[in-house]
Amino acid sequence: MVTIGTVRRNQATPSAVTPANILLPHREQTIRRMKAENTVLCVQDGTDLNYANLTDCTGLGQIGTNQTGASSAGLHLHSTLALTTQGLPLGVLRAQFSAPTPKAEAAQKTSVAIPIEEKKTFCWIESLRDCRVMKAEMPHTAIVNVMDREADFFELFDEQRNQGARVDLLVRAKHDRTTTEGNKLFEAVRQSPVKAQLEIAVPRQSARAKKSKQKARNKRPARMAKVSLRYQQVELNPPHYHKEKAPLSLWVVHVREQRPPQGAERLEWFLLTTLTIASAEDASKCVTWYKLRWRIEDWHRVLKTGCGIENLSHKTAERLKRAVAINLVIAWRIMLMTLLGRKTPELPVDTLFTDLEIKVLNAFAQKKIISYPTL
Repeated sequence: MVTIGTVRRNQATPSAVTPANILLPHREQTIRRMKAENTVLCVQDGTDLNYANLTDCTGLGQIGTNQTGASSAGLHLHSTLALTTQGLPLGVLRAQFSAPTPKAEAAQKTSVAIPIEEKKTFCWIESLRDCRVMKAEMPHTAIVNVMDREADFFELFDEQRNQGARVDLLVRAKHDRTTTEGNKLFEAVRQSPVKAQLEIAVPRQSARAKKSKQKARNKRPARMAKVSLRYQQVELNPPHYHKEKAPLSLWVVHVREQRPPQGAERLEWFLLTTLTIASAEDASKCVTWYKLRWRIEDWHRVLKTGCGIENLSHKTAERLKRAVAINLVIAWRIMLMTLLGRKTPELPVDTLFTDLEIKVLNAFAQKKIISYPTL
């Protein structure tokens, strides 16, 4: 039994120092910053944290296998990062940890028979619901959830259309669904008239060897891709296991590279959105907002390479989660300072640092020891 002040707490009592409570003050300030914007992009994404070297750590899951077939222990992190429409990160809104179990344990049921609440994709819906709660606090700020292909599943769009407070979706399509007219979505959009021509900067990509969950990747130089822009409203049939549901009414924005370089993969996106697309300008805006989704991947890189969260060493997964939660905010601040430094290098230092922080940083840069008055 541990005594804290007048409160006696049994050691088995769950700690109040949870990742959510650690993140709470930062989340509150992020919401305050969101209220000052006309539109905020809430980008969702997940990443695996590899702790295979922590052989004595309890509570970890299996995030994959290495080249020898041995399982890799770790955690899965699913987060929501708030951005301005110019790509400035406003803060971290949500971070959810899970310890994945091997697929063999869930193989007794088919995917259709498993309730959505028990599937790993349910975290996307939970984050959407969280955005809905925040939206009620900021009626004058539009919120758009931006997600990659992993979020292209029927239940997410069905959740959105049945919600109260309006939170829009912008999701890159993965599945070539059937429209209510009997056509396949991708080909139907490809055959529609071109509405505009755009240029999209394709960043360079380094080569990557094959990993357990990822294919091998060839090296790719940076280029400007000239793409054709199309858009149209569509009605998509529900899947057979939700045949009692009404069709989904969505807009689809399509970009397709005209002449990709020899040996390069053609750039082509189908973006499903609940936003109304009334013009080529509206469609182009969706393309710009989807490109900003890579901010959360940049943030993941800061977490792993800058903050070194995969080098943490604790005996339990719960302690790892708390340590990672602290680093979520640190990584956001590093990323914010980096972006502001590139765009506005003349920005005064006291915009981001207090007087004491500036003094400490100057002393560190000059390797001086600060003397403090004795009490």
